Amino acid sequence: MRISLFLAAGALAFAGTAQAMHPSPLVDAEWLDGQRDNDDLVVLDVRSAIDDGGDRAAFEAARIPGSRYSNYAEDGWREERDGVAGLMPDEESLAELIGGLGIGNDTTVVVVPAGTGPTDFGSAARVYWTFKALGHDEVTILNGGFAGWEQQGFETASGPVDPPEAVSFSTTLREELLATDEEVEASRQAGEQLVDARPEGFYRGEEQSPAARVPGTIPGAVNLPHHDALVERDGAWYLEPERLTAAIDALALDREAPTVAFCNTGHWASSGWFQLSEVGGLDNVTMYDGSMAAWTRDDSRPVQLADRDTLRVGELLD
Repeated sequence: MRISLFLAAGALAFAGTAQAMHPSPLVDAEWLDGQRDNDDLVVLDVRSAIDDGGDRAAFEAARIPGSRYSNYAEDGWREERDGVAGLMPDEESLAELIGGLGIGNDTTVVVVPAGTGPTDFGSAARVYWTFKALGHDEVTILNGGFAGWEQQGFETASGPVDPPEAVSFSTTLREELLATDEEVEASRQAGEQLVDARPEGFYRGEEQSPAARVPGTIPGAVNLPHHDALVERDGAWYLEPERLTAAIDALALDREAPTVAFCNTGHWASSGWFQLSEVGGLDNVTMYDGSMAAWTRDDSRPVQLADRDTLRVGELLD
């Protein structure tokens, strides 16, 4: 599995002084403002309807100057297969999507969420994870997203944007960042760390996603809700590393042990993976993009509910 370059959340303290070609996983608006003239950098705005983040019309009304747009929810960053939503598309499709945005293998990508909510942050985290899974390390997320950029008074642009010139983008899949059903089952049986990134109600089985056939979590998992380390300030949502570090410590997670992040459909799990691997200093984190939607497809798989013993999916469906 991937070895993180950042051993502690404190590494983010100097994100504002990071070099343009090797940014920290999370950067601030001041850093980005100082890098916008770098020809090797692309600012990728991924706003969508998630958390009322907007669409292309909102992007054309106000955006970071020079940025490019791709709707996270509509442009092919995830796909449904065999009745399971949110899966990673094939490498060829993603390479075409990324290359069509004018992003090559030498490009540093700054992913910009809307900044309008904690679930919206997962959009940037999923795009970030996708780049990493495809072998592209030069990627970072703008903390606070576009809402934070605008709220802090940095320059914005408006008007239609010509599509960028397509370039070639080659991929090298890092299978160690993508957990399969069988690998998750093996991790569960081995007693490895499973981290459920959903809000507590889903983790306890009191709420159920329509994407999952039954409520509950994977037995043995601990709960690190994706939204707990994100806070709202002046209308924009920011990830706070100190809050995250405290939550990881409270769960007594081993930062060197194999860890799997999951949720319902691999969206909140992306945020969980990013928080654990890129900010929280865990060295060995993978993401289960199928998550509970895939796990509960098999009637024989176990699920755990807070008020009941561990049961098989089929038993809960009876």
